[in-house]
Amino acid sequence: MKIIINPERKDWESLLKRPQHDTSSLNEIVSGVLNEIKNEGDDAVRRYELKFDKADLKELAVGEEEMTEAECLVPEELKSALKTAASNIRKFHEAQSHNLPKIETTPGVVCYQKAVAIEKVGLYVPGGTAPLFSTVLMLAIPADIAGCKEIVLCTPPNAEGKVNPTILYAAKISGVKKIFKIGGIQAIGAMAYGTESVPKVYKIFGPGNQFVMAAKQLVSIKDVAIDMPAGPSEVAVIADNSADPNAVAADMLSQAEHGKDSQSIVFTDNADYAKEIEKAVEEQIKMSPRQEYILSSIEHSKIFVLNNMDEIIEMSNEYAPEHLIISCRNYKEVAEKITNAGSVFMGYYTPESAGDYASGTNHTLPTSGYAKAYSGVNLDSYLKKITFQEISKEGLEKLGPTIEIMAENELLMAHKYAVTVRNVKN
Repeated sequence: MKIIINPERKDWESLLKRPQHDTSSLNEIVSGVLNEIKNEGDDAVRRYELKFDKADLKELAVGEEEMTEAECLVPEELKSALKTAASNIRKFHEAQSHNLPKIETTPGVVCYQKAVAIEKVGLYVPGGTAPLFSTVLMLAIPADIAGCKEIVLCTPPNAEGKVNPTILYAAKISGVKKIFKIGGIQAIGAMAYGTESVPKVYKIFGPGNQFVMAAKQLVSIKDVAIDMPAGPSEVAVIADNSADPNAVAADMLSQAEHGKDSQSIVFTDNADYAKEIEKAVEEQIKMSPRQEYILSSIEHSKIFVLNNMDEIIEMSNEYAPEHLIISCRNYKEVAEKITNAGSVFMGYYTPESAGDYASGTNHTLPTSGYAKAYSGVNLDSYLKKITFQEISKEGLEKLGPTIEIMAENELLMAHKYAVTVRNVKN
């Protein structure tokens, strides 16, 4: 991990770059798998489940017996925690629903917008290095609130063909009825194209490794919508010496432990404090059971020491982190100036872990700088907005000339006549 003191502005862009990997052969591999699934359906899915997840599956769907067994295997303490988290997530996302008013733009011309649930959505929940049962809550609960008619969940099984029981329990309390034992590229392909077992969906949500992300982007070109482009997890921390350096180090490692490509950034204005954070990171790494991932991700993590808070805010907005923790004395004032971030965690007692699990906000967020243009998953992600308009005879008489003039000047005479033919006064 590097400590970088007062970098020149012209160097910010290069210093803030995310880890880069050669992906020249990635799309070719992913396209090949997707094409086989599109053409062969379940047979191709089973073949790749055996190849990638080492699971020889007769049935792709999770049955009632496995769901019942899973519920018995989840400890009561964890069930209680999941229910608390689910309740908070539901409260927060239910509050995002609002009625859209009808507007009379001109006398006799009424326009309005109606929010309609996307009928069929697909949720991908990784199972790789850690079972992300929290992601089930984050993706399924807003889909349930929105009223999506069909919610399909895909998650990889273990070599015995079993899905992590906590993932299944989280799916049950979130309202998911259709669950499939499919991981990686093959899961994205199955939901995008549909197979004999897996329904085709209209939009796919969820995180994943570089193969999953490439698959989502490829199928989004013409087959299905996706939530957002995304990459490895990341966090930025704005901190001053009012925050315990051990807490800042823990915040850094909370993202570094996600995977080898993750990145953690700290912005501060004190070089001595930066060294304290670096030392705390080194000590905490020794205690982590996920050293393999942390040691790789920490290599491209950095601490920036800048002149003042204005520079820190400017550089943070340039980075546009997935998660931004503001742990400094005037954190509310700083938060007001943040324009680019997926989710912001305000104050010393608000760790990023809270949003990952149980505060109520969604943890499916834009990464790789996409927070400059994308929102995280929210209730609107599962809705489409349809506009409606109703014009009375008197309304068309008033507005008609405006439409006719504009259409005529765009040389679209049929557009003009569609008004003229209706607007003949009796």
